[in-house]
Amino acid sequence: MPHIKIGDRLIGDGQPVYIIAEIGINHNGDPYIARQLIEIAADAGVDAVKFQKRALHAIYPRSVLDDLTTAEKELQFVIPFLQEAELSDEAMADLANYAGEQGVQFLCTPWDNESVDLLESIGVPAYKVASPDLTNVFLLERLAQTGRPLIMSTGMSRWDEIVRSVEFLKEHDVAFALLHCQSTYPAPFKDVHLSFMDRLRQFGVPVGYSGHERGIAVSTCAAALGACIIERHITLDRTMRGPDHAASLEPQGVVRQVRDIRALEQARGSVERPLSRGELLNRHALAKSLVTARAIKAGQTITRTDIAAMGPGTGISPQRYDELIGRTIRRDTTEGEQFRESDLLDEPPEQIAASFPLRWGPVVRYRDARALAAWNPDVIEFHLTDQDLDADPGDLGEFSQELVIHAPEYYHGQLMDLCSADDKQRHASLDIMFRVCEKARELRHFFPNQDGPVKIVVHPGGMTYEGFLQDTTGLYANLEQSAEELYREKDVWILLENHPPFPWYFGGQWYSNIFTRAEEIARFCHDHAACITWDLSHAQLWCNHSGESLIEHIRTVKPYIRHLHIADSSGTDGEALQIGEGETDFVGTLVELADVSAAWVPEIWLGHHNEGEGFLIALQRIAQALEGKVS
Repeated sequence: MPHIKIGDRLIGDGQPVYIIAEIGINHNGDPYIARQLIEIAADAGVDAVKFQKRALHAIYPRSVLDDLTTAEKELQFVIPFLQEAELSDEAMADLANYAGEQGVQFLCTPWDNESVDLLESIGVPAYKVASPDLTNVFLLERLAQTGRPLIMSTGMSRWDEIVRSVEFLKEHDVAFALLHCQSTYPAPFKDVHLSFMDRLRQFGVPVGYSGHERGIAVSTCAAALGACIIERHITLDRTMRGPDHAASLEPQGVVRQVRDIRALEQARGSVERPLSRGELLNRHALAKSLVTARAIKAGQTITRTDIAAMGPGTGISPQRYDELIGRTIRRDTTEGEQFRESDLLDEPPEQIAASFPLRWGPVVRYRDARALAAWNPDVIEFHLTDQDLDADPGDLGEFSQELVIHAPEYYHGQLMDLCSADDKQRHASLDIMFRVCEKARELRHFFPNQDGPVKIVVHPGGMTYEGFLQDTTGLYANLEQSAEELYREKDVWILLENHPPFPWYFGGQWYSNIFTRAEEIARFCHDHAACITWDLSHAQLWCNHSGESLIEHIRTVKPYIRHLHIADSSGTDGEALQIGEGETDFVGTLVELADVSAAWVPEIWLGHHNEGEGFLIALQRIAQALEGKVS
């Protein structure tokens, strides 16, 4: 796929749209206004701001500049604005530095060779070629000598001119992108012709759109049609004096334009369409599963007339009915009972559990701990809810396994947050954690063979509902304070768990701000002599979102892993799927984890149903992946 690189930003197919806020001459020659526009663009989240630089004496004849009455009326209109709006060389260098401080790249359109020389001294990472200079081979030749990438607009140009300039740039080995453009200010919608971008793609370079139309809809549509770059003029006020203000976006328009393009990028997704968490919830509630049409006794052969479809969609898909026909069922069933995945297995469930080669354990609640312990796991992980924390577990009996506790993720409608800037909320979360520690000591009495402290899995918190935070320094500082207090607790071992990017709580999607990036997790563990519970599903979702390599993620955090949650996932929020039903490459991933000294807990959503059948199927598929048979 064609790409160019500006600084550390890769631009092209498969990359986020590169959004340029074209300040141009809309500062009207005032450096203070220019700074305001940089701030507006940076706050809106653009990738770059772009200015224009001219040496007018190198562009127009001296006779015209000295006496505009000798020029055509178009020049009589525009040249005074250009003269008034020209910034000094010192101001241009200062604005380049200021853009960097604001976290955006500084680009510029040079209109002449003298301006190129100045911008080279500033260190501009890439140049924009304005539409009127597409045919200016002398300027293109000078720009090619810089070795920097170019973004060339194609407005007001004929097709044969575009072809010749593209050939020129390729002959000079220039990395460049093309922008479709309608050079009218503002451009009527009927003249935009966004489909022209398809024709520009034949040159095999990134293609974008430079918009001069009113509003934000057309530029958003251009992004939907695959524009890799979107450039829009911005202004403080469209009624200001100057030729470009009327076709520019005001501050709120800039915010909406960036917002809509970024939302569109997420909506475009990919050619794959993984099920979202919300879809999975609706699927389970509304879809159908295979059930028995009549009671069937153990040892009977299943026939077509034994099978029907009913809700909910928590069992075997009706599309798989033929897999049941002719099988001998191992158990007694009642009419309307769901068929189970284990009814399709050649290997009995107890044999799967006994043959699993690694230490493992199920996720349990008080009510099913004894039943799932019958599979003789190595650990039992109690995933406490807020109600479990408040409840008396009763007499659970004696267990031979190791005990692990998963702390509640919320308590009576309030998310647990050990990072909260609100001291009241943070201390309330700490108080709940101290109660979890006491609950761990209480449950330990049922585990007489427990050797060492009880591991407690904890979500650090730091979630927000409206979007990601730009600065997480304060969150980590607050987590350090909370962790220091918790690490003093005796007989327990606090293991913070990595987060997915978009967790679901209370029926809505949230944003995880910490404990997602491998480097940050490893740094926290190193600095505080801490260890973690590592959740594969969460990590895969984060890597899908961020582009981080899952294998590299594992290698970075691997020294600190002391407990494992294993599940498949899809997209950026489809977590806790059955092994093999998501996107994870389990052969490569599990081999990387095989030497980790930790218990493997298949944290499969609804895996506890049917006496832990989902966990057992996960074990079988994990074992096959470790042998290299499935991915």
